Amino acid sequence: MVCRNPGRRLRDALASVWAQPAGLAELIVIDGASDDGSREWLEAQRPRLATLVSAPDRGVYDAMNQGLALARGEWVLFLGADDQLCHDRVLADARPALTAAAAGIGVGEVAYDDGRIYRLAGTPNPRARNFVHHQGAFYRRTLFAAHGSFDLALAVMADYDLNVRLWKNRVTFRALPLRIATCGSGGLSDAGRWRGYREEITVRHRHFAAWRCWCWDLFSVLRCVRKQILRRAP
Repeated sequence: MVCRNPGRRLRDALASVWAQPAGLAELIVIDGASDDGSREWLEAQRPRLATLVSAPDRGVYDAMNQGLALARGEWVLFLGADDQLCHDRVLADARPALTAAAAGIGVGEVAYDDGRIYRLAGTPNPRARNFVHHQGAFYRRTLFAAHGSFDLALAVMADYDLNVRLWKNRVTFRALPLRIATCGSGGLSDAGRWRGYREEITVRHRHFAAWRCWCWDLFSVLRCVRKQILRRAP
């Protein structure tokens, strides 16, 4: 879990992890030197955390890479400070499901607080947009050593870049029949700012021929315009 000035949302996010059966989670928190009181509160919770780092960083993906370097478990789940595991048996239910899936990435369902629900498509189209929401995805930790971590040149869409990279290297994505997390809307990649859509186009052109991208590039622009209109609507 990475955060910077998350406010009280962080307490609910961590409580959802602490509610899981003991011994199932190695909880790593990377705090970007919060100055809203979260840093002090986290220090008081240190005995309940496997690892706590609180220091300036270069953004969310730098913090996620730091967490990866410290992780020791077989599977990694990136949970945002405004997200929560959806019930107290999520990790207990996920463990046998991941074993049965025999995949590099096991992807469960994610529900946003505005009613949107995301799940892995039966046949993902990585050219269209990011096809995995990391709040519901368990990544085998060994994948990052084999295929690299998050690209810090991307401030918003480094997870999309990672997922396409893994997909092109024939890493298997499997849907899990579980709802993993409930998420707050308006986060980094959900804010509707042009930078996110611009980086989406950049990632697409990194991995696919330009002639295969133009219609999806137009779709990115239209989605950005739609998001801006919805944000301004009363």
